[in-house]
Amino acid sequence: MTTISLVTGASRGLGRNTALAIARRGGDVILTYQSRAAEAQAVVAEIEALGRRALAFQLDSGNVAGFAAFAGRLHGALRETWQRDTIDHLVHNAGHGDHALVADTTEAQFDRLVDVHFKGVFFLTQALLPLLADGGRIVNLSTGLTRTSYPGYAAYAAVKGAVEVLTRYLAKELGGRGITVNTVAPGAIETDFGGGAVRDNADLNRQFAAMTALGRVGVPDDIGPMVASLLSPENRWVTAQRIEVSGGQAI
Repeated sequence: MTTISLVTGASRGLGRNTALAIARRGGDVILTYQSRAAEAQAVVAEIEALGRRALAFQLDSGNVAGFAAFAGRLHGALRETWQRDTIDHLVHNAGHGDHALVADTTEAQFDRLVDVHFKGVFFLTQALLPLLADGGRIVNLSTGLTRTSYPGYAAYAAVKGAVEVLTRYLAKELGGRGITVNTVAPGAIETDFGGGAVRDNADLNRQFAAMTALGRVGVPDDIGPMVASLLSPENRWVTAQRIEVSGGQAI
């Protein structure tokens, strides 16, 4: 049976790459976006061009109040498009970065990071548990910055650290249903994340490349296929793990 994966924040960057990698492996995809409707529909078209089915839904991953309605829309789409009541995979990718030293971080910045990267992950998972098939997969995206430190990312890394702890607890609580839960922690990647700093700032790019064993920063194709492979049956015995995908950054 064809798998159905829900990937949040998949209109661009690593989410888009992950959605396409899943489709290339033969899976169907439901993706969410916050505001980039046209880009999300372009991803849907790319997936359909690969011979797979795809849908896109608007979702603010930091607005817990909207999750029940989203779950209802998702269930209706599953019945209408796939004649099913469940998804197989949930990939929490949606997010943003705020670069600020501890002394300069505002409460609004902090709260938004918590809402999107931690509270949103926790309660969206809760809302979708009835729609996640037994034997399914959850992958939470984290960051290499939970293992090493870089000035300006304290709040961002801290909430991602919370997600890594949550991953272990979810793995324990959902293990009885055969659901695996893992964290994927990318290193520095050339995307538009954080304003495209790693991609567009040549000095920063060289700095991260110099501290990486493989001698370069990452690109989306280094991450999406790895996440897609983690969703496969071949990785059914991998759970509660933090898997860093960084080319050997800061080792």
